[in-house]
Amino acid sequence: MKERRRGADLEAALLEAAWMELTERGYAGLTMEGVAARAGTSRPVIARRWSSTADLAIAAIRKELENHPMSVAESGDLRGELLEYLDRASKRAQGIAAAFSVFASGYFQETASTPQDFREALGAGGNDTLGGILRRAADRGEIEEHCLAPPVVTLLSDLFRYHAIMSFSPPSPELRTAWVDKIFLPLVRSDRDR
Repeated sequence: MKERRRGADLEAALLEAAWMELTERGYAGLTMEGVAARAGTSRPVIARRWSSTADLAIAAIRKELENHPMSVAESGDLRGELLEYLDRASKRAQGIAAAFSVFASGYFQETASTPQDFREALGAGGNDTLGGILRRAADRGEIEEHCLAPPVVTLLSDLFRYHAIMSFSPPSPELRTAWVDKIFLPLVRSDRDR
């Protein structure tokens, strides 16, 4: 007889099943019944945790992102840390297609939300890895803090997101290196470092 799952084990199984359904069928094909069948449970078990497929999709994508942490250890080298950050983001690329299926579906009409709301829901409780890298570099004197205006701080994430959504794939290592060396670092380094 199969042991009954409870608590964290059950939630992990449900989120894994939801993730598989989302990646295979997209948001439009995600149903609580499909997730229940894949997880070997019932729809009411899922409905007790998530009141809608929208909530379930957000939870599944967030869990998948947690499986690929973005933390970058301080190495004392901004360039290396930025490249590692973009490499880790690239490893999350499978989530990009699933997230895009949300954008391409009726999610926003169903939830009366915006893409920014969706982004904030995915990032809820997460840490700002890129911001941390930039703060550490400013503290070390590697970059000019006054150069860290809001559009500059998010530039690498914005470039990555745009590329991933438009191509359904992560940028190549060569493109990531060009972003760091040719675009980002010249914006934040002082004239004496150029």
